[in-house]
Amino acid sequence: MDRFSSSTILPDSFLGAREDITNQFGLVWDQTKAPLIVPVLRLLVFVCLAMSVMLFIEKVYMGIVIVFIKLFRRKPEKYYKWEPVKDDVELGNSAYPIVLVQIPMYNEKEVYQLSIGAACGLSWPSDRIIIQVLDDSTDPAIKDLVELECHRWASKGINIKYEIRDNRNGYKAGALKEGMKHSYVKQCDYVAIFDADFQPEPDFLWRTIPFLIHNPEVALVQARWKFVNSNECLMTRMQEMSLDYHFTVEQEVGSATYAFFGFNGTAGVWRISALSEAGGWKDRTTVEDMDLAVRAGLKGWKFVYLSDLKVKNELPSTFKAYRYQQHRWSCGPANLFKKMVMEIYRTKKVSSLKKFYVIYSFFFVRKIVAHVVTFVFYCVVLPATVLFPEVVVPKWGAVYIPSIITLLNAVGTPRSFHLLIFWILFENVMSLHRTKATFIGLLEAGRVNEWVVTEKLGDALKTKGGAKATKKPHIRIGERLHLLELMVGFYLFFCGCYDLAFGKNRYFIYLFLQSIAFFIAGVGYVGTFVSNT
Repeated sequence: MDRFSSSTILPDSFLGAREDITNQFGLVWDQTKAPLIVPVLRLLVFVCLAMSVMLFIEKVYMGIVIVFIKLFRRKPEKYYKWEPVKDDVELGNSAYPIVLVQIPMYNEKEVYQLSIGAACGLSWPSDRIIIQVLDDSTDPAIKDLVELECHRWASKGINIKYEIRDNRNGYKAGALKEGMKHSYVKQCDYVAIFDADFQPEPDFLWRTIPFLIHNPEVALVQARWKFVNSNECLMTRMQEMSLDYHFTVEQEVGSATYAFFGFNGTAGVWRISALSEAGGWKDRTTVEDMDLAVRAGLKGWKFVYLSDLKVKNELPSTFKAYRYQQHRWSCGPANLFKKMVMEIYRTKKVSSLKKFYVIYSFFFVRKIVAHVVTFVFYCVVLPATVLFPEVVVPKWGAVYIPSIITLLNAVGTPRSFHLLIFWILFENVMSLHRTKATFIGLLEAGRVNEWVVTEKLGDALKTKGGAKATKKPHIRIGERLHLLELMVGFYLFFCGCYDLAFGKNRYFIYLFLQSIAFFIAGVGYVGTFVSNT
């Protein structure tokens, strides 16, 4: 009987002890939450709202400028002298400047024929153009193919040079720098640069070179990108939306207001004297193109952007390639900002207004704030406020500002307006990597100088040939799992469940949708899948 009584009393005492522990934990949590966590979260909300306002003002400003440009049709031909290059009976072809065309490549088996063929097809006097293929390939078989392609064009009378080097020091910047050292380059006035997947139209030089000939203050003429595989998958459509805004608005506004914008690294023509005066190519960051543009801009050189001149190229259609590309594009500018901010501030050759534009608008807001606020606010802080009802985010910051920013971003690609929700969710997922890369660049941490060449699949070539490669998922699941995305997805899903059960904010619809987007990215079910074999 005593034994029976003790066995029935033990669970009650155990339950009582567990209840006491729970009460103590709750008391500790309440005591910690009020003086520590809530104030920190309120501070983060304030900082994020401030960054949102900064980004909002920047987007509205650019929107107003672009409307002004379109209404008054302020094309570059109106405020820069442009006349077609004319034949001279006495001088003959010597009246034309000598143009160097550089094509840097690295193991570009799928697209090398496209770029070399397009460059060799450029319309310009044959004795006034030099095609320079800078092959850094490490695969001997691919090097042989590229060299054979160059010899094939040389046999047709094209002045084409096949250049290799013993190492890959400096990656693309190192290859371009080495290419400028050859003796035949000294006779050239301008250099056009095309990445391995870019295919300029034959009239490219006829439309760009006159700006450099007739305007001695102009250092760079940049063309717009046209994506041949934007319909490949939903991920490429999302990329098209982001990049179209960059070219339709950001580049156009920079060119029209301060004659300054970031060189896109390809599809542009440089005045060689300006390139040399700026210090040439440097490999101190992974954005050697932006580095050169900033240094040339600080010397007082002007840039011209031609929105109606488009050069075909390929978007990365695998998630792995796109992640690597976005790491480089986010880490590099942040690292360059850290290295050059004081140099920009101290320069005497440009106006204070232009210095403010470069430091604040071009670098700080667009390259740092835009990435950080997207992830920290909408994927970390805003969901956390669900768990802490004491912290309130005003509706204008949680709904109105992001909605207007999103609509302004959509103007670049009207045909994809119906995909706006998908674009928001995808951009928030990618903001995780962009934010991480931004901090790596600012802190100069481990992967700050990581350079992975963006994989090209040669979609345009395969489409023409009618024999598109069969795409299928990788067999190894581990290659497709991304833990960071999965962790953020679980966090958002938990916040969504809590808001649905106990909250009053009604954020759970957004939180569930965003968590699903992170889960999809986390298992690698994004973009096309290409077999390793």
